[in-house]
Amino acid sequence: MKELTKAEEQVMHQLWNLGETNVKSIIEKLPEPKPAYNTISTIIRILETKGFVDHKKVGKGYVYFPIVSKEIYKKAFMKRFMSNYFQGSLKELVSFFAKEDKMDMSDFEELMNDVKSELNKQTDNAGSDN
Repeated sequence: MKELTKAEEQVMHQLWNLGETNVKSIIEKLPEPKPAYNTISTIIRILETKGFVDHKKVGKGYVYFPIVSKEIYKKAFMKRFMSNYFQGSLKELVSFFAKEDKMDMSDFEELMNDVKSELNKQTDNAGSDN
């Protein structure tokens, strides 16, 4: 999956939130200063070329919609991020945030409980598939 630029990602977040929409509606949701119509239109065409967005003709205009879900992009982004910065190691990632954010023990314990819960769900689901 291709990587998105910051501007492309900003437009994709609006498409994920809005679903089917037009350029004008995307611009309305973006923060000030609002980008030009042509700028957003160009970004959407790039997103179509990259395979993230498609469109359909409605009246005289076009309605755009995401064809890559936020969840799929997030997984690909995080895999790339982990590989590029933490050698693919979740342990290195958690260690980094523990050191940088001064994570206290209660935060760490909560994280561990969440991870254990998720692993138990995965184990339960794998067992029910047999």
